[in-house]
This record gives sequence, C-alpha cells and structure tokens, in this order.
Amino acid sequence: MYVLIFLLWLVLNGKITLELVLLGLALTALLALVMRALFGYRVKTELRFWRASGLFAAYAAALLAAVIRANFAVLGRILRGSRALSPALVRIRVPLRTPLCRYLFANSITLTPGTITVDVEDGVYTVHCLDPAMLDGMEDSVFVRLLRRLEG
Repeated sequence: MYVLIFLLWLVLNGKITLELVLLGLALTALLALVMRALFGYRVKTELRFWRASGLFAAYAAALLAAVIRANFAVLGRILRGSRALSPALVRIRVPLRTPLCRYLFANSITLTPGTITVDVEDGVYTVHCLDPAMLDGMEDSVFVRLLRRLEG
C-alpha cells in the first residue's frame, strides 16, 4: 500500500523533483502510520499482497476466459430453445479455508453467465445453474487450484 500511495503521489504531481519525492516519502510514511493505527495495517500484510498479486492476475485472467466461454454456452442453449435448458440446484463441496477465497469463489460462480451462487455453508456451495453439466469438474477447476495456492 505504501508503494502504491507513493506512486499515486508521483503521478498526481505530474513532475519528479527531489523536493516532491522527499515530501511524498514523508507524507506516505505519515499516512502509513495513520493506517496502522486506524486499520491495523502491517508491512507484512503488504508484502503478502505483492507476493499474491501474480496469483490474483492469473485468477482474473481465468475468470475472464470462463465468463467468455459461458456467454457462448448460454447463448447456444438459448438459441436451441427451451429443451436445451434444465435448471437445477447443485451442491458442490470446495474446502477453501479463508473467507476471502470463499468470497472470491462464490462471486466468480455468480459472475459466470448461467450460474448463481445461492448459499455457502461449511464449504458447500449451493448453485443454481441452467444445466448441471455447467458445473462439471468445478470442484477441481482452475479457480479452486489458484485459490488454494493463494491460501498457502
């Protein structure tokens, strides 16, 4: 966070001089102290974030690819008519430990066309989908593998 705030300071100033860099370093250090006092900010947390940023980028790319594929799959089912649709509630078990990873996984399902996460309880996700085949292999999908790596 400290690095991002400092870079934002430099970008918003529009020029780089020794005085602006020193003032920016001082102000961002002061802001970091305030964030530590108010929000429990730690440098360790920031380092963990930077280490995980590659995984977040890979996750975002995988999610974008899945959303594009699902758009075409849903479009195909709609164009074939109502016989191609067989809506169902499906329960899948994905043992993610951290609330952040559970949140990301549930919302990734909801962002993907044709599926909506209805409930999450003890690692069991209840998902409404247009066709149960849409969730085949979801327990060991690229999403789950990346989130497990993110959990450590």
